[in-house]
Amino acid sequence: MDRKKPGVDIVKDILEAAVAAYPASEFLRSLAKQYEERGGLSKKQLEGLYAKSQRIETLPPAKLATLEAVILRKPTRFKSAPPPPTPLYEKDEASVRKIEAILQVYPQHKRVLYFKNRTDNNQQLSPSEITELEKFHKLLIRK
Repeated sequence: MDRKKPGVDIVKDILEAAVAAYPASEFLRSLAKQYEERGGLSKKQLEGLYAKSQRIETLPPAKLATLEAVILRKPTRFKSAPPPPTPLYEKDEASVRKIEAILQVYPQHKRVLYFKNRTDNNQQLSPSEITELEKFHKLLIRK
């Protein structure tokens, strides 16, 4: 963190004043510890510190204004919305139509009944099963 005057640390001054005003506040003590360890605070943490320090009457308003300027200078991070859920399985309508057409003519065809059972249970047909179904459709249904 680059400061124009290295001897002046507004955030540290405000943290010390806030901890002195609210010695039982676990939030302020954790902020002070994080500031000492990492050398800075996030925007949300600074906003929390600002909200707490506004209630301290002995704190000069210039320090609060400087803290507010530091908060405004920090970037606001947004999380993008998660993508809408997609169904795990989408039925292959062409295969379903071919299965129904074959079963109208040959209702006891065991292999096509197997394909129908798989599509009814939301299981995808493998590429070899799809080519087999197309072969059956071509042989059994003459247009």
